[in-house]
Amino acid sequence: MTEFYARETANVHRGAHYLSDRATVKFEEARKTVAQFVGANSPQEIIFTKGTTDSINLVASSWGRRFLNSGDEIILSEMEHHSNIVPWQMIAEERGCKVRFIRVTPEGELDFDHFLTLLNKNTKMLAITHCSNTLGTLNDLARFLREAQRVGVKTLVDAAQSVTFCRLDVQSLGCDFLVFSGHKIYGPYGVGVLFGRQELLAEMPPYQGGGAMIAQVTQEKTTYLAPPQRFEAGTPNISGVIGLGAAIKFTMGLDPKSVTAHEQGLLSRAVRELSNFERFQPVGISKSRVNIFSFLLKGLHPADVGQILDQQGVAVRIGHHCTQPLMRAYGLTGTVRASFGVYNNEEDVDIFVRALKKAQELLA
Repeated sequence: MTEFYARETANVHRGAHYLSDRATVKFEEARKTVAQFVGANSPQEIIFTKGTTDSINLVASSWGRRFLNSGDEIILSEMEHHSNIVPWQMIAEERGCKVRFIRVTPEGELDFDHFLTLLNKNTKMLAITHCSNTLGTLNDLARFLREAQRVGVKTLVDAAQSVTFCRLDVQSLGCDFLVFSGHKIYGPYGVGVLFGRQELLAEMPPYQGGGAMIAQVTQEKTTYLAPPQRFEAGTPNISGVIGLGAAIKFTMGLDPKSVTAHEQGLLSRAVRELSNFERFQPVGISKSRVNIFSFLLKGLHPADVGQILDQQGVAVRIGHHCTQPLMRAYGLTGTVRASFGVYNNEEDVDIFVRALKKAQELLA
């Protein structure tokens, strides 16, 4: 990104000079890298957005306005992030549709049998998270997607939380859309990805209008370019896209099995140590839990716990984590959430546990 700003700053796709050519080449190289990373059939199936939220809004708005009608239904789950709930509720209200939710079990897993009862002739979209950002549950999506598509339902996978440790493959997943954010994969903020099957993108109208997405503009009418340019109006986040490409190359150089084993080992160590705490109450205990876990210290407010941890140099998230339907399902208003990455080690876990012990003593 620094190299781009220092030596190659120019807009893409429209300049007839060296700097613009260089910027365009790097921008489109990043698109090819993303396509390879997710197993897309073509770079033309990759759209650059501001992030996961923007990607889902694009699909809900563009695909939804073209294909959703009064009486249609959209299936989500109780563990979805608000970014995979609110856009669907907005388009459902506009189009006269109904949004239904797959229940989450007490262990923190999706209830597949309940999902089957929700599927019907009116179902048009299943939008579902690959990994819960609150519970750390890695969902076995294949059977959900397979069952949905068997009856003609389109599918969207929110891979924001799984993108760092799962080798994503849209072909084996069988999804129609997949989304994630750059900052989730050690890349820059404010840039994200939407994968969409080419035949679906070709049928969708533009999400926004402006420069770079038009074929021709007259006083009477505008015609549009084919995807992905159709969905990338205006000047894009060029440096962010270049940075995202670099981050994905870095991630592709890691062994996903080793990353998962490392992160799960840290999580297991933390949970094992905390189970000795009298006040420790885990929230969600799925066997598929990966590098994230939520918990409470009974009788202590999550905000108080988080503040004391912060004073000791330990960063956690507290609150509802943008998953209020999930909190209501568990009868909670919030939790403390810890997460581990490739940059953490066992010493970090020990510091975390000692900090929690001090929080428990100070707040008792």
